[in-house]
Amino acid sequence: MLRAVIIAFGVLCLAGGAIAALAGAGSGWGAIAFGALLVLGTVYERVHYKPLVTSRPGPEWERTSERFVDEQTGKTVTVYVHPESGERQYVED
Repeated sequence: MLRAVIIAFGVLCLAGGAIAALAGAGSGWGAIAFGALLVLGTVYERVHYKPLVTSRPGPEWERTSERFVDEQTGKTVTVYVHPESGERQYVED
């Protein structure tokens, strides 16, 4: 839900900025840049979000104190990190 609101706001900024830029207002380019940042950042984050796994990773992974409730599944998630690579893995509890 929040992603949809952010994307909609970004699109409105893009459209408003484009109208302002075409009308000759110099501030239109700032709105275009801001809108593009919102839309592209939100889409990029969604594409690169790590999927949840159901089993604990191997012994070389360390459990962090980071826990949260996944908005899509409603399940509690624990974050594990691989100390050598810095890679993170999200595990359903």
